[in-house]
Amino acid sequence: MNILVDMSGIEKHFPGVHALKSVQFELREGEVHALMGENGAGKSTLMKILSGVYTRDGGSVQVMGQDVDFAGPREAQDAGVGIIHQELSLMNDLTVAQNIFIGREPRNFLGILDEVLLNKNAKDIFEKMNVGMDVGAEVGTMTIAKQQMVEIAKALSYNSKILIMDEPTAALNDTEIQELFRIIDQLKADGVGIVYISHKMDEIKQISDRVTVMRDGEFVGVRDSKDTSIEDIISMMVGRDLELETEQKPDTSDNMTALEVKNLNRGKFVKNVSFSLKKGEILGFAGLMGAGRTEVARVIFGADRLESGEIFIDGEQKFIDTPSKAVEAGIGYLSEDRKHFGLVLGMDVRTNISLASIARFGSSLGILNEAKISKTATDFISKLDIRTPSEKQEVKLLSGGNQQKVVIAKWLLRDCDILIFDEPTRGVDVGAKSEIYKILRDLAASGKAIIVISSELPEILRLSHRIAVMCEGNLTGFLPANSSQEEIMRLATATMQSSNNKNNQISEMSS
Repeated sequence: MNILVDMSGIEKHFPGVHALKSVQFELREGEVHALMGENGAGKSTLMKILSGVYTRDGGSVQVMGQDVDFAGPREAQDAGVGIIHQELSLMNDLTVAQNIFIGREPRNFLGILDEVLLNKNAKDIFEKMNVGMDVGAEVGTMTIAKQQMVEIAKALSYNSKILIMDEPTAALNDTEIQELFRIIDQLKADGVGIVYISHKMDEIKQISDRVTVMRDGEFVGVRDSKDTSIEDIISMMVGRDLELETEQKPDTSDNMTALEVKNLNRGKFVKNVSFSLKKGEILGFAGLMGAGRTEVARVIFGADRLESGEIFIDGEQKFIDTPSKAVEAGIGYLSEDRKHFGLVLGMDVRTNISLASIARFGSSLGILNEAKISKTATDFISKLDIRTPSEKQEVKLLSGGNQQKVVIAKWLLRDCDILIFDEPTRGVDVGAKSEIYKILRDLAASGKAIIVISSELPEILRLSHRIAVMCEGNLTGFLPANSSQEEIMRLATATMQSSNNKNNQISEMSS
């Protein structure tokens, strides 16, 4: 089998950080090679060197047998290296075809855009992928899954033989993931080598041929996927064994009620939702994409205005129509989109931690006590093991897991009694995930009332004292912590099943 990529002894330094230390990586023709490691392990840095974003400080890179030293991404693309980032880089107002060939559009002898040829070239790529696509549709009108297919087509338009996929399934549902895997299998059959970066262990076992593991900027080892257990991969990643079993959880049924909501309604995603949350309890919210879980959280937090219903905190009715009123009432909300709604990426760690509590750091003259802010931030960095060179590091330079810890620190400093965590470990590696689980359990043990919204059923089962399940805006039932994934899915599809049964009854009557 031909070697497409051979990286050896790769070194990379940033100010104060030795990011890559003599790292090696190999990609073969027609294989999916998973690149694994905790956030901050160096995976992205290594792939940015391969794709021409960074220059290396040492070592050698061969692409299809040729020594290369790319001066930029375009050189890498021209050499057959394509990359699909987790955050898609498409222009929403342009069509599919225009996005694929932007800057390389075919033109006639007068220099005028040949739109017929442009669309034909795009159609040819999708036909090769065996994907039906309207190449004249605006990208902004399409689902994330369709947009991802556009990104793959864009990479293949450069005749890429090497494709780097960074967390490609993060925003996809199960059906869309299986479609992506079908495309990957077809690309493999065509001889394309795929570097697959993901934190989802079950995917790695299903889709990859080999696994390379990195830790703290160093190469740990490479294994054949079929001969390696998930536990072995995790141990290689974190350098220690993690406890993966569900723990025995304390009974919280007799605890005082911290939050009670009655008959909440907003649009089609929040329909007559009622539940209570005890102090010291973690209440998991499960459901399929679009079930209404996040919408319920946003209504409680005042980010979306309530149409009808009541909210009680410690038995007292509260009228919450803005996030500031929610915070005053003791509610903290960690959004699923931490980069847009949880952090100010251009600011440093200490500023982000202090943002929700900034008033406590001001003097009577309105001057901020910078020393107090730094001391507080340093304390939380130590308490939550936030891995950063200092409290003055820009948050955007931290790994996903450490960014999430900064958001948690912000709300812990505010000392909210009710905390809503929406997808708390999305894009977070297995080591940081375990640490965040411990933080949540410790918060609950201290008496905090916690809602966890997660699309990962094992996470819901592992963390929750009780599980609330939603489907199509309805709260379809509650389950105990020792329930099965099948029981959750039964309730998560309850409204759909009811609708299908009604349709079948109507069909039978009409026949």
